[in-house]
Amino acid sequence: MKRVGFRWLARGSCRHSEAMTIRGGSRCSVDFPAMVGVIHHPERGILLFDTGYDPAFIAETHSFPERLYRWTTPVSIGPELEWRQWIAAQGVDPADISGVIISHFHGDHVAGLRHLAGLPLYCARAGLDNLRRPGRFRRVRQGLLAGLVPPACDEQAQFFEQAPEILLPDAFTPFTSGRDILGDGSLLAVELPGHCPGHWGLALRTQDDRYLLLAADAVWSARAIEQRRPPPRLTTALLGDTPMYRTTLDRLHQAHVRNRDLVILPSHCAQAAARFEQGGSDGN
Repeated sequence: MKRVGFRWLARGSCRHSEAMTIRGGSRCSVDFPAMVGVIHHPERGILLFDTGYDPAFIAETHSFPERLYRWTTPVSIGPELEWRQWIAAQGVDPADISGVIISHFHGDHVAGLRHLAGLPLYCARAGLDNLRRPGRFRRVRQGLLAGLVPPACDEQAQFFEQAPEILLPDAFTPFTSGRDILGDGSLLAVELPGHCPGHWGLALRTQDDRYLLLAADAVWSARAIEQRRPPPRLTTALLGDTPMYRTTLDRLHQAHVRNRDLVILPSHCAQAAARFEQGGSDGN
């Protein structure tokens, strides 16, 4: 795999009961950061993996029924998360961003897309199609806010399902293949089904020679992977497909056990993010 630079940065957070994200978890509310991957490609410039929260999320959840989303998962979005201020704080020139990769279309992963609407969007056709289906109540129940994804994004979409399928390095076993979204072997989309329609992760190799699997919301925490502890059925049935979710969790657990140098980064796990930031090879 061609090596790329990578940073894993929080952009906003939400609070909800830990028990809804892992079987046997505490009923107390826990902060869940929304992580954004900043990928420095040697030829393509900067690509983002998801966008985290954005003030647009507050505007989009002002009215009912979308406001239910904000009620059930209270969100923290400070003024420092305004797009121009946040991106400048990361030392990124917006002109250097060449595309955005979306793991899935839940609001906490796409809230910043309006700032990137003219750029190539790499995503799953199944996820975008599901977002565009009618029914506001249905969308809110599934964590979808269609207004966060401008129509211009649809026009720029390049779908994972249509990218060439190639073999993954052994470091990702039992995941064996991915979709080569740039055509150079650097960024391989890996389907991680169950959380919602069109849910994918991303496999990459960093410049310091670490293999990473960005797992998005296939799990909410590294602990869930280590202990094979899925969310309660209520959570997975509400958002997606429980049997598929648990099969994906089993495969992530196998990857963790077999490949101790593989870093698996869920999108909402502060502990895994901190270990990665500290340079630990075991991101799980």
